[in-house]
Amino acid sequence: MSTRLDRSARSAVNTRAFRDVLGHFCSGVTVVTAMVGDEPAGFTCQSFSALSLDPPQVLLCPSKRSTSWPTIRTADTFCINVLSSGQHDLSDRFAQSGGPKFVGVRWHPTERGAPILGGAAAWFEVTLAAEHDGGDHLIAVADLLDFGADSTTQPLIFHRSRYRGIVDLNHGS
Repeated sequence: MSTRLDRSARSAVNTRAFRDVLGHFCSGVTVVTAMVGDEPAGFTCQSFSALSLDPPQVLLCPSKRSTSWPTIRTADTFCINVLSSGQHDLSDRFAQSGGPKFVGVRWHPTERGAPILGGAAAWFEVTLAAEHDGGDHLIAVADLLDFGADSTTQPLIFHRSRYRGIVDLNHGS
């Protein structure tokens, strides 16, 4: 069943039901990190996607309520870390507002200094190209500077409000 809402009906949408239906779409989990002065900063960002191959760009959608994004967006570069299947604890840690998020967390800097989290499945070092309004989120377009991946790990998946892993349905095909 589908529903098309006109502009006046949008405010009447049950946001919990909308969120539940959105939860049927699986997403990866990322932690966005940057050096702010001499200190690393970061936050969990579930809304991340490839945008363009030419030029190479990605997009992320931080919440307008984020206390970390306003600081990170001012850094020369930042890193989008795709968490691996065993890193749900990092997702939870970096989803919290404030506090010492990096205490005890393994990381190393990119050549430009942005933090790459230890054990991440993949990472993208980027610079902010544009930012647009997106309702209760911002749409940040970022230009790719560098990237890498660990082909031995599986990504962390978020589906229907739970962390999940990947099941290979190809059975070796």
